[in-house]
This record gives sequence, C-alpha cells and structure tokens, in this order.
Amino acid sequence: MSEHYEKVKVQFEQMKTLAPDAPAPTNLASSGRAESSSGGSVLPRNRSKSRGKETNTTSNPTSVKLNPDKPRRVNRATTEHMLQIKGTGKILRDKTEPNGSKEEEQENHKSPSGKEEQIRAMHTRRSVTVDTSKAKTSLEALKLSIRQLKWKEFPMGRRTACDIYWHGVSFHDNENIVSGQVNKFPGMIEMLRKINLSRAVRTMQEVFPEEYNFYPRSWILPEEYQLFSTQIRLLKDNDSTLKPTFIVKPDSGSQGDGIYLIRDPADLRVFSGSQIKQAVVQEYIQKPLLIDKLKFDIRLYVLVRSLEPLEIYIAKEGLTRFCTEPYQEPSQKNLNHVFMHLTNYSLNIHSGNFVHSDSCSTGSKRTFSSVLYRLASKGVDIKKVWSDIIALVIKTVIALVPELKVYYQADIPPGKPGPTCFQILGFDILLMKNLKPVLLEVNANPSMRIEHEQEISPGVFEYVPSPVDEEVKVGVIRDTLRLMDPAQRKPHISNLQGGAPEDTIVVEAVPDEKAGLVRSLPSLCLKQVFPKYMKQFNYLRIVERIADIFLRFLGVKGTMKLGPTGFRTFIRNCKLSNSSFTMASVDILYIDITRRWAGMVPDSREAGEAFKVS
Repeated sequence: MSEHYEKVKVQFEQMKTLAPDAPAPTNLASSGRAESSSGGSVLPRNRSKSRGKETNTTSNPTSVKLNPDKPRRVNRATTEHMLQIKGTGKILRDKTEPNGSKEEEQENHKSPSGKEEQIRAMHTRRSVTVDTSKAKTSLEALKLSIRQLKWKEFPMGRRTACDIYWHGVSFHDNENIVSGQVNKFPGMIEMLRKINLSRAVRTMQEVFPEEYNFYPRSWILPEEYQLFSTQIRLLKDNDSTLKPTFIVKPDSGSQGDGIYLIRDPADLRVFSGSQIKQAVVQEYIQKPLLIDKLKFDIRLYVLVRSLEPLEIYIAKEGLTRFCTEPYQEPSQKNLNHVFMHLTNYSLNIHSGNFVHSDSCSTGSKRTFSSVLYRLASKGVDIKKVWSDIIALVIKTVIALVPELKVYYQADIPPGKPGPTCFQILGFDILLMKNLKPVLLEVNANPSMRIEHEQEISPGVFEYVPSPVDEEVKVGVIRDTLRLMDPAQRKPHISNLQGGAPEDTIVVEAVPDEKAGLVRSLPSLCLKQVFPKYMKQFNYLRIVERIADIFLRFLGVKGTMKLGPTGFRTFIRNCKLSNSSFTMASVDILYIDITRRWAGMVPDSREAGEAFKVS
C-alpha cells in the first residue's frame, strides 16, 4: 500500500510540470473508464456529454488516458488533478492555486454497487443485430418482425459478427460463422426428407409401437419394393373385399410435386427405363375429418430452440389448408383428382374453386383456431385434440434428435468455435374422422411468405398481402426472435458429450427502455411443451441415450464414418467385450454390419447411425 502510494506521488509530481493553461497530453480511448499508465483511473471532476475525437500523443511518458465522452475541464484560476489510490475507496485530489502552491486532500469515493452497474449496462445495451443476407421466402415476414422488435437488420451481411443469422435453406448457407445463432440445424434438411423421417419414426415404432402409431405404415422404395408387393398381395388374398389405397411421395419432393395415389404395387411409376424413383409409399387415410365436405390438413409451426437441453415450442396458432373439390373415398375413377385428395396449397391454388379470403375463418386457407372454434361448437373436446397434437410433435422431435446430435457434433465439434442453432419446422397433420391426429410430413423449410400471386389480367400477376398468412407467420418469426434474444436468458453450457441438465428458461430483467416495447408487443404465440412435459415423454429417449454413448465414448471428429479401429475403441470404452465376446468377435461383427450397410441403396444412406443396423 505505502509503496504504491509513493509511486502515485512520483507520478503526481511529474504532472505538476503541466502548465495550467496548457492541455494535458492525452491518449483518448473509447473505453468506458480512463486509466493511467500505472493502472490508476483518472476521474475528471466535471463531465460533459460531448464526444472527443480519438488521438494519440506519446511525447510525454506519463501520458494519461482520458475518456473522450468525459473530457477534462481546465480552469485558469484553479487546476484540479485527481488520482484514485489503488486498493482503497479514496481519491487523492491536487489543487494548483494561481500562486503555484499545491493543496492535497483525500475524500472517500464510493464506487457504484453491482446492481447499479447492471442497471447502467442494461440501459446502454446495444440493439440485437440480424444478418438477413441469406433469407429467402421468409424475407418480408422477417423484415416486419425485426421492425416490430426495433432491432438492426443487415440485409447485405456484415463484416463483424451478428447476433443472429437467418438462413433460407440450410445451416451451410454461410460457412464462415463462428459465433452467434443460426436458424438452421446441421443435418435437419437431410433428416426431414421423406425416407429419413420414415426411418427415424420406424426405429421408434419398433421399440414403442403404441406411442408411435400416429405415423402411417410406410415402405421405402425401391429397396422395399418386393416387401411392399408381397405384403399387399397377402393382405388381399386374406380378404378379397379389401381395397387399400396408397400415396406415393418422392423422397426430395416438395409442394405436392410428384405425389400420386395407387391401388396396387404394379401401378408404381418408373423412370430411367425400369427403375423406381426413390420415394416413400404410405397407407392413405381414407376417412379424414371433413369441414364443408372438404378434406383439409393443419400446418403447425414448431420451434426447436436447442438440442441440449432439448427445448420445443409450438405455435398456438396455425393454418388449415383445404382441398377445393368435395371429398369422396378413393376409387379407381377419382385417384387422379388432386384437388380432392391432396391438401397442398401449391396445388390447390391453381384450382378454379380456390378462394382467397381476408377472413381468417373462411376461404381455402384459414386459421387453425377458427377450425377449432367450429369443432367446439359441435361438442368436440378441443383440449383433447390439442393434447394429442402436442404429444405427436414431441414424439416426432424425440425420434429426430439422436441423429441430429451426430450431425451437430460433426459440424460443430466440442471445443471449437461455432454458432448455436435453432429452427422453425412445419408440421403437416391430418385429423381423422375420429379426431386422431396423423403425421403427414415435417418440413425443414416451411414457407413463410405473407403474400400470394393474383392474376389482375390474363397472364399478368401481382403479389397481394395475405391477412391469414401475415397473422400467423409474422407472430411465429417475431416470437422466435424474442426467444432467441441473447439478452433474454443466461447462457447454458451445451455439452453434447456429457449431457447438460434440462432446466426451464431463466429470463433476466428487461431494461427500462425496452419495457415499453415489450408491453406494446402481444404475448408470446409460442408455447413451451418440452421440457415442460418432460416427465411424460422422457422414457421415449432411449435411442437418444444410445447416441449420447456413441458420442461420448467415440466422438465424431468431423466424420460420421466408423472404421474398424474406431469400432474396437467404441466396444472397449463401453466395456462391452468379455470372455464370450472377444475382439475377434468384434471384428466379425463389424464386417457383418458394414456388409449390410454397403448393400443399401447409396442415396438412402445419407443419414443413419451404422451401428443401429446390427
């Protein structure tokens, strides 16, 4: 303490050489506090809001750093210097009188409390920045959401890092992101292709058949064509009155492209000579719930906020898309009536019966709540309907998580810089006549357009706003951004290998200047369903735990290939080998697994943990 005090006095003596009228040599810094070269801070007595221009002066070795936002005031009659003594709450104050004499005094200096510092920091918090340079069809809804939140948008990108990056297609739209948050998960677009989604759900159906009966029976083509043909032939042989109908969906198709109905395996379409196109064929739901004699489906928006811990939100409002031709059960005569059987908006919009409406409860596209109100008026227990839909969503995401974790760690290995991820998914759900929800598909990139084309004259189209789309989609995007606001919760340590505890969201206090904005915004339209209902569904995460073991004891290290040495390491680390299961047996098992894996169609092996084949 005394040694430091002597050092300060020496420095103070050097400062005396400065003439009262001459400006002190300064090194103007942009930091919040100004510090001397010895570590003590220089605190000017008077403060001003004017800003100074950055400059550096090195002519005097004892130059003092001053804050340009808080410049020194020099008085010809009296010049006052203040030095804070390190390790104390005192200020050493020096006054230079006109006659040249010096007066030293000490006064207690109270530093602001931690709470005051926190409040001050909250008041000066910068706006959240969003890079929209890779956004596509969601651009208008995204821009509107950012304006409502009063955040900063960078439509052409930014040299420095942004808080949030909004991609239009996949995680890899921008390969150079090492921080912030990206609205896509690695591997999500691959996992939600028709074949991989069917594989993931089928794996869960084998373990929990009753819990996963919301997904229609499916076959993967072309590899399961013979199985499909045999099973359908046996089914018809056992009951000649059965006339099942099947719907064929191309693996990478979207917007209803390439979808068609068949009554017999022989009706499958081929391409490139005699080869059947990669697709999923499913049992067709012949008795859907009808409204106004029309078939419809539900588009619900689901936010996967994180994988570890798993956080899932469901939008309280969704869309219902109606067919434009009265429904009849499928027959050989009407199998090709797409406006009767297929609910896809992109198909039905070309029907002459399609109705654009400014009302949310009429037309060919309506809000889900308007349908629920109508069902409730007929005595339907809509709480039960919602409960079943929530269960379907949670179970589906649980089926996807194991392999998503493998993809995630392959792209963002632990310990390496990288962004965190979140993603909005589009769940397409059909209600059967008995009100049981059925999963049709999940979209990795659901359309977020809030306008539609309208023909104003033959061959001339213009985009006009869609009130139904705007009401639903803007709220989903805006509230997703609100939930992903870096200031809204304390960061948790994500550890895919060790497994972090699953806690509820911790929300920090909102800054005063943002309080008015928050009050002006509607309540969140996204409802948390996981981990809120974790106790009811945690037992279903057995495959995820297997993936966790795989990641923990082997790791991915940038690739999802498991060689013979890695397989031995995995078996050894998991302590699976013993006297009856030797390493020689391990090698034989590995060869068997790789042979089965190699026998699969190459394009169907884009996702899947090879060890599960055994």
